Amino acid sequence: MITAKDVKELRERTGAGMMDCKKALTECDGDMEKAIDWLREKGIAKAAKKSDRIAAEGLSRVAVEGNTAVIFEVNSETDFVAKNEQFLTLLDDIKTALFAAKPKTLEEALTVACNGATINDELTNATAKIGEKITLRRFEIVEKSDDEVFGSYMHMGGNISALAVLKGNADEKIAKEIAMQIASMAPQYVTRDDMPAEVVEHERKVQTEIVKNDEKLANKPEKVLAGIIEGKISKNLKDLCLVEQEFFLNPDQKVAQYLKEHNVTVASFTRYLVGEGIEKRSDNFAEEVMSQAFGN
Repeated sequence: MITAKDVKELRERTGAGMMDCKKALTECDGDMEKAIDWLREKGIAKAAKKSDRIAAEGLSRVAVEGNTAVIFEVNSETDFVAKNEQFLTLLDDIKTALFAAKPKTLEEALTVACNGATINDELTNATAKIGEKITLRRFEIVEKSDDEVFGSYMHMGGNISALAVLKGNADEKIAKEIAMQIASMAPQYVTRDDMPAEVVEHERKVQTEIVKNDEKLANKPEKVLAGIIEGKISKNLKDLCLVEQEFFLNPDQKVAQYLKEHNVTVASFTRYLVGEGIEKRSDNFAEEVMSQAFGN
């Protein structure tokens, strides 16, 4: 009789998915060692060997269903895997699972039911079959009220995804344009008020030192220098704030002006750039493939 403990042990030893481990044990009459060989022969046990690989490529996705939206990122080791049909299907399956379960944390998301298994199992299976480490890096479930509007946009098939929540007289066109602004111009905050004090203070220290070391400003009164410093702070931080950016469809207009014209405000936004913040692999993947192929 095959027990849950047996399946768990085989999964830990091979890195294969729960359903694959159960099938392997069934095929091998519960023999653990034969089941390991069975998984290796099927190419499924390879997934465990890839657990320490760097996955910094892949795709993000953003989708809306009524008053709920989901944005998430799934990583792979190389960008050409993003064109793999199995990888694209995996993204669709994960999207469906996240909408259904609405998990709160990444740890919880990995245990969410997906195709009769879990998201983690599906990732493990994809790793084995595709031949690259596949991971769910991050996600966010966003809820809105009936009087708010979602704006969503994916750039380059999901290299960048953006999701915005708008209040006021926003329609789908305005909402999408704001999402496109967020995707293309990469703001970090909606307004200056949302910016942490330490970010402003750090910039103030930097600009103060720059002004102190500028010989052309050596004889300026303190009041004038203070004004110059504040001006430099404002200039350098404005592009971090959505409303202070130039509107991508009309560079002569600020986003704040565009929003005001339509009596719209931005409640929140999320932007994912695939691989952002991940230290990418420095080795030559093509050379590695050749090395594996020819055993060098």
